[in-house]
Amino acid sequence: QVQLVESGGGLVQAGGSLRLSCTASGRTFSSYGMGWFRQAPGKEREFVAAFTWWRTGYAASVKGRFTISRDNAKNTLYLQMNSLKPEDTAVYYCAAANLGYSSDSDAYDYWGQGTQVTVSS
Repeated sequence: QVQLVESGGGLVQAGGSLRLSCTASGRTFSSYGMGWFRQAPGKEREFVAAFTWWRTGYAASVKGRFTISRDNAKNTLYLQMNSLKPEDTAVYYCAAANLGYSSDSDAYDYWGQGTQVTVSS
């Protein structure tokens, strides 16, 4: 079992940056595949980025602008978001998967409560 708590969301102008954090407690953090997903109003939850020790992946819409990383010593997952666009506005969720890397939200076993990111034009 693992508990996830996101932070770092907020309001930013287009072109700006934010760094989201996801702090994990419970079972050994490093044993999970970790991911970020987002959900905009009226839309399905979508994959943003995923990380495991042997693979990192990004959605096409964020590749080159967002960077996922993790600090196992701090039990924390990060999402550095640069060159933000209004279409990045969404609630961002951190998730952990027992089976490792995946871009499919159904593969994830644990979810945080989400943090709101709003990008103004």
